[in-house]
Amino acid sequence: MHTDFEKNKIKKILCIKPRGIGDIVLSTIILDSLHAFFNEVKIDYLVESFAKQSVEFNPLVNKVLTMEKTEFPLKVAMRVGKEKYDMLIDLWSNPRSAQITFLSGVKYRVGFSYRGRKYAYNIRGTESKGTHHSAEHNLELLKAIDIPIISKKVHYYVSENNKRFASEYFNSNNLSDSFVVGIIPAGGWESKRCDAVKWVEICNAILEKRDVKFLILWGPGDESDADYIKLHLNDKALLAPKTELAAMTGLMSLCKLIIANDSGPMHLSAAMGIPTLGIFGPTNPKAHGPYSPNSDYVIKEDLFCIICNKLVCPYKHECMLDLPVEMVLEKIEKILTLTNLK
Repeated sequence: MHTDFEKNKIKKILCIKPRGIGDIVLSTIILDSLHAFFNEVKIDYLVESFAKQSVEFNPLVNKVLTMEKTEFPLKVAMRVGKEKYDMLIDLWSNPRSAQITFLSGVKYRVGFSYRGRKYAYNIRGTESKGTHHSAEHNLELLKAIDIPIISKKVHYYVSENNKRFASEYFNSNNLSDSFVVGIIPAGGWESKRCDAVKWVEICNAILEKRDVKFLILWGPGDESDADYIKLHLNDKALLAPKTELAAMTGLMSLCKLIIANDSGPMHLSAAMGIPTLGIFGPTNPKAHGPYSPNSDYVIKEDLFCIICNKLVCPYKHECMLDLPVEMVLEKIEKILTLTNLK
């Protein structure tokens, strides 16, 4: 185990976190502490091509290297080796990223002590997944290097182009003076997705309490839910135009509140500091909820099957369909009071 490195010789670090837009953004929790500990260090990221924009505009990240999901690990490792990194931090530590790390030739290789992967690292973090939030699990690798944790902030930044696009959209649709609530029906698993009929119920309940405009933010696979919600909310909602995720985050950044399923956009919203409410059912919000001080989550905890981690619900999706709307309203009021938006 090499923990006796001279910190003034660590000038260039690569962080590996290939996929999961939300997971990549949550991994940025380590950046402030790394920059504080290593003087004038340059920190690069290695991600899969589709996820580049998750860190592309982050001022704490020097450069983003990309790879393809099916690319041969040795080929990726050779590309990494040419960059002459002083340290590599494998925040993924799966069999493939372990191979890339081991073959890279980097002197200090940091990763988790997961079974079958220890060979790849000479500085090893815990083998336990822990009971903390998945963002904070990344901090275990800083502990392995004895780096003081000075911040637990996660970072996501919108490009100037996408800020302009969002501003023009809000102006042309007369949203600039409205209290805009963004709703995001996306979800990587079918079971994570709150049913469209429930979304309409939630939005109508909010409208009884507040004068708001809803902006339905959607991506590939969300079309039918987004169309249903728009149809039933009529002129109380706008359907966002078809965009790439990076442009969608520009629109999100101008919303006063975001309500989202457990998804990548939910994590981006929280990372941008937007008050965010996550709707949970099959996944554990204590580990995967929106990670920011002005965010919260709702979950129907009294269900026997709650936090089942099943991709498809074998019952009637009670975690979403039977979620009390009053609980959602209470959490919204709590968030808005906390953020002085009440």
